[in-house]
Amino acid sequence: MSTSSTSPSSTSPAPAEKQPASITDRLEWRRHLPALAFAAAGINQASGAWDAVSDSFCDQDGRPIDEKGYADGQVKRDAEAWKHTEVFLDHGPEVLAGVRAAAEGPDYVEGRISEDLRQLRGIDTTLERAGQLRHEWDQIMALMDASLPGSLKLYQERAEEHRNSEGWHYADELSHQGPALVRAAEYLANRVDAEQPSRTERARMALTRSAPGARGALPTTPPPSPAPNPPSPGRSR
Repeated sequence: MSTSSTSPSSTSPAPAEKQPASITDRLEWRRHLPALAFAAAGINQASGAWDAVSDSFCDQDGRPIDEKGYADGQVKRDAEAWKHTEVFLDHGPEVLAGVRAAAEGPDYVEGRISEDLRQLRGIDTTLERAGQLRHEWDQIMALMDASLPGSLKLYQERAEEHRNSEGWHYADELSHQGPALVRAAEYLANRVDAEQPSRTERARMALTRSAPGARGALPTTPPPSPAPNPPSPGRSR
């Protein structure tokens, strides 16, 4: 009978061997950081670009004197900001969960990211409500496409403007919460990277200690035998 190859010793790695892989798995959310950093910068850029020109459409009291130019500027800002808000909807929850799993109690009280972590207290509500807005808009588009086949494009632009206008509030919230999330995530990921070599070394030592024959093993090389006594001098004849 052939020996089975599915014995626990041949398929299940030792706990020490699993440690480095589990650290890597816990940092899987880090792959989303470039997209979030770009989106956070994009929201702030859209807001800053509008703030730089909005006064030119208004009188000294802040009332628009060029209503079309003012409205077009807001539409452009809202559309750009919503595009980046959707990036946060797609990637933010996983990064947020990773940050909260990696952050420790002292991180919330003091240290480099304590203020960033405090800013994240309301980000769940921001993402949830922005997600609801996107879901509602998708439903509206589906209903319009079903009831008015072929004419969706006539209404889609106006519907998008309405969605983007409502979404500006959430984009404005993310202009502060988004960079805080990215900073906290980058700091915690780098900290885990710095701690990983020492953990890997401890795992390697534990694996060495638990290896079969590691305790009480006899030397593999026998001790050298003593040199033979020199021969007695023969009698002279």
